[in-house]
Parts: sequence; C-alpha cells; structure tokens
Amino acid sequence: MIEFCGLALAHRVINGSGTFDAIAARRAFGPALDERFPFAAYVSKTITLAPREGNPPPRLWETPAGLINSIGLPNKGLEGYLADDLPRLAQLPVPLIVNVMGFTREQVAELVTAFSARQEVAALELNVSCPNVETGLVIGADPDEVAALLALVRPLTDKPLIVKLTPNVSDVAAVASAAEQGGATALSLINTLRGMALDPKTGSPWLGGTTGGVSGPAVRAIALAHVQAVSQVTKIPLIGMGGVQSGRDALDLLRAGADLVAVGTESFRDPVAGSRIAAELAALLQTSEAVKAR
Repeated sequence: MIEFCGLALAHRVINGSGTFDAIAARRAFGPALDERFPFAAYVSKTITLAPREGNPPPRLWETPAGLINSIGLPNKGLEGYLADDLPRLAQLPVPLIVNVMGFTREQVAELVTAFSARQEVAALELNVSCPNVETGLVIGADPDEVAALLALVRPLTDKPLIVKLTPNVSDVAAVASAAEQGGATALSLINTLRGMALDPKTGSPWLGGTTGGVSGPAVRAIALAHVQAVSQVTKIPLIGMGGVQSGRDALDLLRAGADLVAVGTESFRDPVAGSRIAAELAALLQTSEAVKAR
C-alpha cells in the first residue's frame, strides 16, 4: 500500500483520463472487474460544464508507434455526469479522481465547486490543455494563466487538485512551477502531443477535427524528458504517463521523478494492461531493492 496525496493506493499504476471506460467494462465483465480492477485509482474522462458531442468522425488514426485521436471530449456535461455516471463510478473498488475542463476560469470554478461537495470524489484533475476563450491562450501553456486559474479554484475545495500539464509548450518547468506555487497538490504529465494525418488518397486531413493528440510509444521519450524536467523544479508528487506498455516503461518514469504512472493507449490494445504493468513494476522494484540491499 502506498500513499499519494492522502489517498491509500494498492500500487503505483492508474489510468490516463479518457483511456479506460469503467462503466462499459463493468457491463462486459460484471463483478469480476471489481475483483481484478486493473488500476489503483480511477481517473474519469474529462467532464465539461455543458454536454459535448465531440469531434466529427473519423476520430482515430493509427501511427507506426501509437495513435492520433481527435475524440473531442464527448461527455454528458456536469448535470448528466452527476446523475448518470457518478453513482456507478462510486461503486468502483478504488478512489475516484474526476478530470474537469473549462473554457474560462469561472467554468472550472463551477466544476470544482460541484465536485468538492461530492463525497464519492477523492480528488480532482484539472485539464488545462484547452484555450481560454477570453484570452485566446491555452491555459496550460502560460504560467500566468495557470497561476490565475489556481488562485480562483484552490480556495474552493479541500480535495487534492492535480494539474494535468500539456507538452505543447516551450517551457513545461515554468508552467509546473506556477501550478505548484498556486497550490496544486500534484501534477500529471504528459498529455497528448498535437499531430495530424493525411488521407492517402486525397491528401486532405483525415481526422474530423483536422488535428488530434498523439499518444503511445512514440511519445515515451518526450514524457521521460518532461517528467525529469518538472521533477527538478517542483517538490509535489508527479504522475508520469506517455507510451507506457510494460513495467520497465513504468520504472523508467519513476526513475525520472514520477511517483505514480498512468497507462493510456496500451489499454486500448489490452484492457487489463494496468494489472500486468503493475505486477511487472512490482517485480522490478522488488529486484531493485534486493540488489541495493546486497
């Protein structure tokens, strides 16, 4: 058992937001899912204030080493999530972390306030990869925007606030420092990198949203560099993610400075990848400790 931001977790592997549908998995596997849930905590898909249909299809493009997704954050909105999804996710055998996103600081504040009042929610993750419609700046790409957001929402809840950083920024360390100084409890990184695919017949953008987020093994080296850079300038816990396919990949992120590791794209290929990776990581850590003890 390990402690992370006041949460007691069975191991160091969780899911990346939007990469594992626990409700659908429960329909498919029934009670067996609770007995063998693959993650130590469950991170919800991104919830916005109003419902979103997401981007038009096509939404996925497979790359030689991962995926480009242009899903577009489809969700039921705050009211729909509270009424339909939260009661079912609260039945999971692990702590629930709710990921939220707004297009203004006030929208984020409303979401944080609503979830702060819910006992079922153990922590909140702020997705700051969207543009602020008032300034035109991507919130997570500008330290001042991040600082202003945290100044507004940190006083609204006693729950842990995890800020999910975007890699599409020139100085991720500066943004991370701003989040820590603003009162973030922890940081998670990396989110997807912006990418595009072309239709081989027409030469036009393939994805319905034109561009999308690149994930999978292709971004692993970038994730390691960003986690290492952020670990050098912050003291709060870090969740590392990006291309994790094995316990060795997870161990690399821990060595770079992460405290937890999130699995994303690999769960599309193997729905119970989290359990496998957690077991592989535990074996590697045990071996590592045994070597040190000699």
